[in-house]
Amino acid sequence: MKKSWYIVQTYAGLEETVKESIEQKRDQMNLFDFIGRVFIPQEKVVDIKSGPVEKIRIPSTAKFHVNSGEDITKDQMIAELPEVHSKHDGKIIEVKNMRKLVIESIDRKNSRTYYIPSTTGIENGIRLGAKLTEGMPIAKDKSVFCEIDGKVVQNDRVKKVVIHPQDGEEDDFYFVPLECFNKSIRINKSIRAGDKIADKKIFTSPTAGIVEIDVFGAYKEVKISKVISKRLFPGYVFVEMFMNEESWEIVKNTEHVINFVSNAGQPIPLKTRDEKLISSLMVEKKSSKASEEVKVNINLEIGERVKIKSGPFEGFAGTVKEVKPDKKEITVMVTIFGRETPVVLSVSEVEKAVS
Repeated sequence: MKKSWYIVQTYAGLEETVKESIEQKRDQMNLFDFIGRVFIPQEKVVDIKSGPVEKIRIPSTAKFHVNSGEDITKDQMIAELPEVHSKHDGKIIEVKNMRKLVIESIDRKNSRTYYIPSTTGIENGIRLGAKLTEGMPIAKDKSVFCEIDGKVVQNDRVKKVVIHPQDGEEDDFYFVPLECFNKSIRINKSIRAGDKIADKKIFTSPTAGIVEIDVFGAYKEVKISKVISKRLFPGYVFVEMFMNEESWEIVKNTEHVINFVSNAGQPIPLKTRDEKLISSLMVEKKSSKASEEVKVNINLEIGERVKIKSGPFEGFAGTVKEVKPDKKEITVMVTIFGRETPVVLSVSEVEKAVS
């Protein structure tokens, strides 16, 4: 029996409930000849308004398991740093807790890395995201000073391991994440080439969303924007049916169903061109997980006020002039030196301004 697509009206927000109820009735009563697929057309929307974009800085030496444009789920692996092994036979002559600080210039073209002994400590107020100026002390004992104007982009606890090789070569220095350190490594202990100093480090996503990866020399910045599913037709569910009195009664009497979209009381099947649209949307939904490029819209409106939270214009506010979903870019009018200037930004560089 040839089925056609019909539209069922329901209450906005209960579309999924209605879809599941119709499918459950179909399955339990074995009505596959009369009721086929049930579909809710949706699109993925980058949700700028709900909160900040998650950012994770990962060394470029890590092995990445995701690409820009891909969907990611919470706790999914993003990348991993390999295990660290001794390069030579030798003797461990130093094991020390350190704090690793990376200061990046405002234009993101330069950076400096500092290792401060934990026993020395870093100055109060120096935390991730803190802005520093050239000449500011970093270590509490004033033994280390900042060499550039910038901000802290990495503030990690690491273990310093120094190994003196048996062949008399220069000492090998290793700085490994504290949580990955092999606790069997001890000072004055002999070690052989290939012995493990640290386990691999796994980077996972703190949230679900869409991935964007930017490369900055020694590290890659992974930005995860929250993605929500937006109903294309709120309050409507599409049902593939062979319409007769029995199938009409089953669907019509489903809880939260208001009625079929009808003409003079008769349910109206979709026209052929509309059926093709529904079929194409269903195919796109099935293949989206395998696609590297996810098509999204950006829920910002022209004229809306936003704040720039990263990049050269960090701290500036402006109004949205143009939105380019295909490029994940927006153009913001920013007042610079008393004049309004259009600035093209990645969607992950802005957030909704608080009134």
